Amino acid sequence: MFDKPRAVALLSGGLDSVICLALAKDQGFDCYALSFDYGQRHGAELQAARRVAVTIGVRQHKIISIDLRQFGGSALTDDAIGVPLTASEQIPLTYVPARNTIFLSYALAWAEVTESDHIFIGVNAVDYSGYPDCRPEYIQAYQAMARLATKAGVEGRPVRIHTPLIHLTKAEIVKKGIELGVDLGLTVSCYQADAEGRACGVCEACRFRAEGFEAAGVADPTIYQPYPRAGNAS
Repeated sequence: MFDKPRAVALLSGGLDSVICLALAKDQGFDCYALSFDYGQRHGAELQAARRVAVTIGVRQHKIISIDLRQFGGSALTDDAIGVPLTASEQIPLTYVPARNTIFLSYALAWAEVTESDHIFIGVNAVDYSGYPDCRPEYIQAYQAMARLATKAGVEGRPVRIHTPLIHLTKAEIVKKGIELGVDLGLTVSCYQADAEGRACGVCEACRFRAEGFEAAGVADPTIYQPYPRAGNAS
């Protein structure tokens, strides 16, 4: 009896990554979930990732510690940089330098070890902030690199990177989650959630999320802080 196909799924605990994992499971993959404690502003997303990994069901869930605060350069890893409250026409301050490249490299390594032929990542290039490492051309370039840089790729078994949400609007992503029966209330998307996982309601991630639920005609299950958090945001 053959095993199910295996996949490594990057799982932040946010809306997109959770639905991406659910899609992988729905497509019949036996999933290894991979999360990162990289020095982000709060741990609420990782707590959400833990809950989701248990609820959706994965073969194994790893949380890797990487201290990107040593570099800073992002509102998510440097307390001296405020979380922006307004959209920018440039790459926003919440961009973490090379984050997806780092995450995908770990996923690629674990995929080889677990003999997984697939990686799922919930990047989105539509209702998003214009991060350079969420674009289709970036994923295509990384896929080409993976064929050259791994034993599996050289031996003709390259890992395939799946981005099922990359061309969907936030509303379409919400609807997809509902179709899959995902408890979207388990997810945390806010850039500056508090210790209880309550969202600030004013950062860009919160706005994208709220607009997605509204456009989808779905009740927003997000729990918000009593008062908007504008303290260290800019």
